[in-house]
Amino acid sequence: MIKKQLWKLIFLLGHFLITAGLTVGLISAEWGLIPLIFLISGILISGFWVVLQSQRSKWWKQRSTQAGTNAIITTLAVLTILGLINFLGTRYHLRTDLTETQLFTLAPQSKELVRNLPQPMKVWLFTRDQNYQDQELLENYRRQSPNFKYEYVDPQAKPGLAEKFGVKDFGEVYLEFENKHQLVQTVNDNERLSEIRLTNRLQQIISNNTAKVYFLQGHGELRITNNQTNTQNSITQGVQGLTDKNFTALPLNLTENPQVPDDATVVIVAGPKQELLSGEVQALEDYLNRGGNLLLMIDPNTNPKIDNFLKDWGVKLDNRLAIDISGQGLGLGPAAPLVTEYGQHPITQEFGNGISLYPLARPLEITSLSRVESTPLLRTKPYPSSWAESDQQSEKLEFNEGKDLKGPLTLGVALTRKLSTQVTPIPTSSPTSTSSPIPTPSPTNANSQPTTKESRLVVLGNSDFAKNGLFEQQLNGDVFLNSVTWLSQQDQQPLSIRPKEPTNRRITMSTAKANLLSISSLLLLPFLSFGAGAMIWWRRR
Repeated sequence: MIKKQLWKLIFLLGHFLITAGLTVGLISAEWGLIPLIFLISGILISGFWVVLQSQRSKWWKQRSTQAGTNAIITTLAVLTILGLINFLGTRYHLRTDLTETQLFTLAPQSKELVRNLPQPMKVWLFTRDQNYQDQELLENYRRQSPNFKYEYVDPQAKPGLAEKFGVKDFGEVYLEFENKHQLVQTVNDNERLSEIRLTNRLQQIISNNTAKVYFLQGHGELRITNNQTNTQNSITQGVQGLTDKNFTALPLNLTENPQVPDDATVVIVAGPKQELLSGEVQALEDYLNRGGNLLLMIDPNTNPKIDNFLKDWGVKLDNRLAIDISGQGLGLGPAAPLVTEYGQHPITQEFGNGISLYPLARPLEITSLSRVESTPLLRTKPYPSSWAESDQQSEKLEFNEGKDLKGPLTLGVALTRKLSTQVTPIPTSSPTSTSSPIPTPSPTNANSQPTTKESRLVVLGNSDFAKNGLFEQQLNGDVFLNSVTWLSQQDQQPLSIRPKEPTNRRITMSTAKANLLSISSLLLLPFLSFGAGAMIWWRRR
């Protein structure tokens, strides 16, 4: 009797120690020395009890014991296999995309770029909507390299971080790399995160070659450096904004070098007071003809002698002064047009009904040309709120029929022109070698392929809006920075990644066929299955 009680106590002690070890470990979330001692002691005592008990009763020779043992071993083997599968699945990622167009697989360019990231890269999504499609795309990037990370941020919950990136609206996506920030795109219900844009922005931000923006100097233009005697005639705030967007601002004097540098991404002519020399105008024209990008900000009462140059683009500078009386209630003079109407263009598409100010502006006349695509950017309110005044010396500004031009007036325009060039591949001469029996065929004219380049031009009838002080007013800075960004052609996708679209396999059928399909699937097939089952039951009965 005493022996039976002893065996029972040993059995209970082993289970008690195992239970205590598991409890301590799970509650403390730390499997330290104490829970491990309890677990090991309980397992050893229980094992010792099983061995001694088996020797006394010979229970392992029973058929039920052997069957139970086989079941336990089989269960443990299955659990072990499942555990190993989960461990390997967590540590090693293996995915197979069975879609025809590989919809859920990154392009080879994206994979190579992310795998070779030299430093950590982070994507910031300033939105409350954590869209599954966007997350799946970002996870595909993250699997390629531990240096790629992403994070969702509510801009209202973290206003300091949103201000650091310059976030203006929900859905903006930014890249951060080595203290450099770059806007990727704005996501919403109609436009999700794009692999093409993300990969190309990633390539741009990790590149050591920053885009160079040249400011023409020598004709009284706005200065790009501070001057303690006159800070109002500078554009240093705009230059700082360009620097924040990974541009490099440099001065350009065409009298010293009568050609625009080949590394110029954008050339800006900001408010010249004197006329340009014919050689300088020709240099700007040649620059555009080879695919350059030019921003002209021309104030009224100035004649930079570029009329013939602009005529080839369908633009004419009007010599009258833009008048807008709609802003007088806000303390603005009639010669400071207030613009709230913008064109449908990448420069202004996010402005909505925002305000931008253009003190002392001249209107532009736009003529449609077959080879030039033009889009008005800035338009004043219709007459009688705005008009173009010809008598600028009069103390009383009023509309004169026949001399003045009724509003709305165009104060800015964006233009593009396609430039087709014939590019012939250069034959590669292989060195003479006896081990190269296959000669390299030389290319012929049939192999040459025409490539299309694009030159861009933005003309604004005012430069004061970008000066220090006015640059930070309302949307003035955005007009300037967006114009330079668009001119830099960063939207031209330097990596040739083709968009992936699902194959359309929808079945088009008539109403009668659709009804027949519904009836057969909902009524006929279930009835046939039920009838077959009833017949089998009847025959076996």
